[in-house]
Amino acid sequence: MNGLPKLIATDIDGVWTDGGMYYTESGDEFKRFNTYDSAGVIFCRLLEIPVAIITGEPSPAVKRRAEKLKIVYCHTGIADKLEVLEGLCRELGITLGDVAYIGDDLNDMRVLSRVGYSACPSSAPDYVKKMVTKVLTKKGGEGVFREFVEHILEEEGVLQQLLDKHYRNV
Repeated sequence: MNGLPKLIATDIDGVWTDGGMYYTESGDEFKRFNTYDSAGVIFCRLLEIPVAIITGEPSPAVKRRAEKLKIVYCHTGIADKLEVLEGLCRELGITLGDVAYIGDDLNDMRVLSRVGYSACPSSAPDYVKKMVTKVLTKKGGEGVFREFVEHILEEEGVLQQLLDKHYRNV
């Protein structure tokens, strides 16, 4: 990908979470999110790059996390992630080549093979690792979305500028 992506899209389970499914005895489901990933969303917002969540799980917890982080594009319970992403591209007037996507498993493979820049956590299966642009160092649930965003920004030479502009006097 030459230049910054025009959309950064992400799976959730196995990326923002460790991939585990947690249930209480009464059947309530909950997920553990790593707060480090929030910085990735903040960096995108500062650069006016939209973030999209596209996950196969129909999870209210994911919707709540997206609302908290002010992520407008949150699609849960999605069987065909590529179809949803193509629709987002049409809506935003961009191509799949303008998209950076991070995913970790079977239901991400069609998207990973079609976008301009693809990545996966180090915990992804080997056959997913073989098809992405970048295998990241962190596992799912360890802040790998932030690592993904920071990696892109560093590759494009804007991470340090962004830090200097917005966080130098912190």
